[in-house]
Amino acid sequence: MLSAIELTMKLVGGKWKCLILYHLGGGARRTRDLLERLGGISPKVLTEQLRQLEADGLVAREVFAEVPPRVEYRLSEEGKTFLPALYTLCDWGKAYGLRHGTATSPCPPPAE
Repeated sequence: MLSAIELTMKLVGGKWKCLILYHLGGGARRTRDLLERLGGISPKVLTEQLRQLEADGLVAREVFAEVPPRVEYRLSEEGKTFLPALYTLCDWGKAYGLRHGTATSPCPPPAE
């Protein structure tokens, strides 16, 4: 049996998952938009991370019947429940940066 923290880290741990969830907190995004916002993530890794988040029920994927096909990702209802914890992590990071002289930029909610 996993502890609560082990389960949490399994779901949102790693370099990219929290950042992906953060940007999806601003609304539905296409893959290209996420690639631009995240900077430094490869398309392959982004796709893998999105698939994991979708499989875990934190992200919903919508495919539109268009040519060329359009796919958008958004937070699921379950994923939205993680946002308060994510914003708390942003606040903690800002406070840590201030205490230790590490420059950080603010963590406002992501733009629509």
